[in-house]
Amino acid sequence: MKINCIAIEDEPLALKKIMEFIEQVDYLNLLQGFNSAIDAIGYVKRNSVDLIFLDIRMKKLTGIQFLESLQNRPKVIITSAYDEYALKGYELDVVDYLLKPFTFERFLKPVDKVYNQLKSLNTNVDNNYIFVKTECRIEKVVLEDILFIQGMKDYLQIHTTDRKLMILQTFKNLLDVLPSSDFQRVHNSYVVAISKIKNIERNRIRIGDDLIPISDSYKDKFYKTLKERNILI
Repeated sequence: MKINCIAIEDEPLALKKIMEFIEQVDYLNLLQGFNSAIDAIGYVKRNSVDLIFLDIRMKKLTGIQFLESLQNRPKVIITSAYDEYALKGYELDVVDYLLKPFTFERFLKPVDKVYNQLKSLNTNVDNNYIFVKTECRIEKVVLEDILFIQGMKDYLQIHTTDRKLMILQTFKNLLDVLPSSDFQRVHNSYVVAISKIKNIERNRIRIGDDLIPISDSYKDKFYKTLKERNILI
């Protein structure tokens, strides 16, 4: 498993060090480094990013402001020379807070934690089910029973034929384990099971009694997938 990551750091030497550390870990895939959080916002929204190494004190947009601007956050490891932001970081559910200067050994601890967390969302597509962590237990969900998945701030709600499950997870991580031919993201807040679609009218999908919007940013990819599967004629 490869973990796609970016680094955001406004000090050139610190950014270089973090990128060098990333490149020494075989399961980390460095996508890009940024010296500004503003430059990184659009990149995170357009690309598949699993992990962000994030500085806090930056000009124009701080690391905390950057985190608060993201609706569906990847995993985040904060890298900062200042410890007064640690509590706020953990309130935003960061994986760890690396206080500069840190060693490669210290760097590896949260990285290994992220690796294990991303692997913990187990799936067995051949058997057509996944296991998801709810508030108090691990639930088995049969893929064929899923109608759609709705984003609700930091949580996802899985709507099935007989229940709704709330899980603390990102769309990115969940889509990594769902077959892309059967499940498609159609909006920042929705993923739909293609086989459960009743009809589509005016860029709204009807599944059961629910109407789900198709946003402009996902519309082309969604219709292209239907055509590629030969189910839109």
